[in-house]
Amino acid sequence: MPSDLLSSPWALVIMGLLVLGDSFFVVVPGEIAVTALGAIASTTGAPPLWAVIVCAAAAAAVGDTACYLIGRTVGTERWRWMRAPRVRQALDWARRRLEGGTATVLFTARFVPFARLAINLVAGASHIAPGRYLLLVAVAALGWAAYQASVGAVVAALVPGGPVVAIAVSVAIAVGLGAVIDVVSRRSRK
Repeated sequence: MPSDLLSSPWALVIMGLLVLGDSFFVVVPGEIAVTALGAIASTTGAPPLWAVIVCAAAAAAVGDTACYLIGRTVGTERWRWMRAPRVRQALDWARRRLEGGTATVLFTARFVPFARLAINLVAGASHIAPGRYLLLVAVAALGWAAYQASVGAVVAALVPGGPVVAIAVSVAIAVGLGAVIDVVSRRSRK
């Protein structure tokens, strides 16, 4: 990607689309895009870090809300893929977690890709009050976006070598932290 594109408003649009896509397809690198753009923001000043955070949070909240609306209108059993054993297991896990504490689950699920999808679908299917849900998702998305962008910005400030090195190191750290969160969440489920 040319450096002009990375510092233009189009970088925010592309990042937002990746974050939105990540809400539905866990293979889309939404987290990596936010971390990388956070590193670019820190090293070049463009786009501003606050804009990276706001755009990422908005895209994450829209994606999570879309999953909630799918769960609310379609449910969690209509399509064949929803009835697959692993998906059923994830949806049942999400239902149990939501019954134990909606806010905690929405905040932590924002950091775990497949859990995020399952939690939002089940939240919709469970008819959690839309106003409460939207508030919690907005706050969770803002926290997630600030965290992801800050990882990139902090690494870029600490590691010499310019934006390319900062992106590589911050993405490696973000992926490592994500792996740790996945391991911890798997162990806590057992």
